[in-house]
Amino acid sequence: MSAHGYAALFRIHERYAATAAAGSRLVDPHLVSPAEAVRLVAGLGGGSLAYTDDAEPQVQAADLLAALSLLPLLRAELDALEAGLLDMARGEGASWAEIARATGSDDAAEAQRRHELRQD
Repeated sequence: MSAHGYAALFRIHERYAATAAAGSRLVDPHLVSPAEAVRLVAGLGGGSLAYTDDAEPQVQAADLLAALSLLPLLRAELDALEAGLLDMARGEGASWAEIARATGSDDAAEAQRRHELRQD
């Protein structure tokens, strides 16, 4: 992770996960992951998560930019997770057609190409 990524996580943690009440919104109340930081800022900013008290700061543009800066990390994590699940599915006998349908496509060849590209 880059220094910018750590700074983004630190900002979000300090503003929205530093207290026990705020940390209780996290899977691990002692550590905010990039995925949770993005979820936390989006939830607070969009209104699907509640602020813990009146002293908790409202989401600002800098918080949103910090969350946005973490998205490349999330994409890389998701790509690795997808590749692992595909390998497991294939190992369990799933066809490329079944995998394509499960991932929202009807093109088995495209699903296979996509997976092969990720392997490189």
